[in-house]
Formats: sequence, structure tokens, C-alpha cells
Amino acid sequence: MQAQSKAPSSLLVVLAFATVYIVWGSTYFFIQRALAGFPPFFLGAFRFITAGVIMLIWSLLQGENVFSAKAIKPAIITGLLLLFIGNGIVIWVEQFLPSAMVAIMISSSPLWFILLDKPKWSENLSNKSTIVGLLIGFAGVVLLFSEKIMVSMSSLNSSRDLFAMALVVFGSMAWAGGSLYSKYKSGTNSATVNSTWQMLAAGIAFLPGSIISGELTSINFAAIPLDAWLATAYLIVFGSIAGFGAYVWLLKVQPATKVSTYAYVNPVVAVLLGIFFAKESISVLQIVGLVIILGSVLLINLHKYRKPKQVVSAY
Repeated sequence: MQAQSKAPSSLLVVLAFATVYIVWGSTYFFIQRALAGFPPFFLGAFRFITAGVIMLIWSLLQGENVFSAKAIKPAIITGLLLLFIGNGIVIWVEQFLPSAMVAIMISSSPLWFILLDKPKWSENLSNKSTIVGLLIGFAGVVLLFSEKIMVSMSSLNSSRDLFAMALVVFGSMAWAGGSLYSKYKSGTNSATVNSTWQMLAAGIAFLPGSIISGELTSINFAAIPLDAWLATAYLIVFGSIAGFGAYVWLLKVQPATKVSTYAYVNPVVAVLLGIFFAKESISVLQIVGLVIILGSVLLINLHKYRKPKQVVSAY
């Protein structure tokens, strides 16, 4: 089992992290674009069922053991926690909460990884660089969006938006819990098979909400703008198939705490995309926030990179 964890090449790990960092950082923007044409429950169902079917066909073509009860059950549980609850809440609240506020709440995920990862408590809670890095990273995200938060707070609809914010925190907990469940309880080593059933389970779970809310009967496909279709296509191909597939694989081969740093880097990517492609401005406070976040990720990863070197030297 230890040999398996050392098998992945550094290049593959770097590419997977780059995919999760950059692609998922852009999904906040594309979710809001997609919601301009698709209702939230239908968007979740359409996105994940389509991605799941594509992954299923690919898995079958690769000769994967897809229809294994041992693999399906834990993947369904993980998919419901990660994509239906965790990602579904993000889709729903982005109808009326500012994306900056959602990004802040989601960035609490690494803290939940630490608190919920019981097998790693002795390692993580005793590691000062990890704890300090996580706290500094969260502070950096708050600083990055501090100006937008102040504006958002003044325009919040107290009861509805406070409830939505509480839901996002719960979603972050569900995402961390589902990720850890996938890491420790997965019934297969195939990230492709895991991703397939996770996405299909989540997509099907969105359907009752779409039916009950009347979305399926009221949606007019001809009236959906091209931008919304393109944004949804991006979410399916890059956000779900490439990004989520890379994430599930990383959970298998890397420490969960290290993988969770995506939640700090994603807002950085979102801000940079806004600067380069939407001609948004950046303040001194935001620059400081960016530097702090990247420094925190380095601090968290530094311990993980040093650990193998100490073992080799001792040998």
C-alpha cells in the first residue's frame, strides 16, 4: 500500500494540483454565467448526469470494473456529500449571495479537513506549520475579499442571506467529510470509476428538487442564451470531468490537508481572472491578501515535502 502512494510521478501530481487550483478557481464565474439561463436544480442534474455518463462510457472503453457493488456504494455516499450537498449549496446560494462571500465561506474547508480527519489528528494537530498555515491562509482569503465583504454585508437580506451563509458553512463541512470518506472508505483505486458514480449519484439526487420546484416544466431551452450553454459545457468538461477527476485522484495519493489548499488558491485564481479578463481593478489590500494566501500554501506544503527527506537521511 505504501508503494502505491509513492508511484505517481511528481509531474502528474503537479498537473493534478494545477487543474484543481486553476479550473475550480474559474467555476465561481461560470456557475453564475450558467445560472443566467438554467435554474439551479436542473443545472446540477444536467451538469453531473452528463459528466457522469461521459465518464461511464470512458470507463467501459478502458475496461474498468464499473459495476462493482464494492465500488458503487461508497462512491454514491461520497457523491451525495461532495456534489449534491457541498456543490449543490454553492449553486443554490449563488443566485443571491455575492460570489466573494461564497468564496470566503468555502475557504473554511481546510479547517474542517483538520477537525474531521480523525486518523490524522495526532499528526495534523501537533504540526505547528500546518495549523499556522491554515489559519494564515483563511486570514488571507478574508483580507483578499475584505472590501467586497463590507459592501456585501450592507446589502444582505438579513434572514434569507444569513440562512444561505449558514448553509454554505454546512456545505463546507459536508465537502470535507465526503472527501475524507472517499480517501479512507473508497471501494476501488480507480479515480475514474469513483468519479463516475459520484457524479451520477449527485446528478440523480438533483432531479427531485427540479421536479418539485417546477423547473422541468417551466424551463424554455430555446430561450437559454448561448453564454449559459457554453458556461455549462465548461462546467461539465473542465469543472466536473477534469477538475473533479483530478481531485478524487489527489485524495488517493496525497495528504488530505495538502489537497484542501485548493480552497485558498481558488479565490486567488478567481480574482486574477477578473483582473485579466473582466478588467477588474486590484487594491493594495488584495495584493497583500494574495501574497499571504500563497505564503500559507507554501508553509503547509513545506512540511509535507520535508518529511520524506528526513526519512531518507535517517536511513
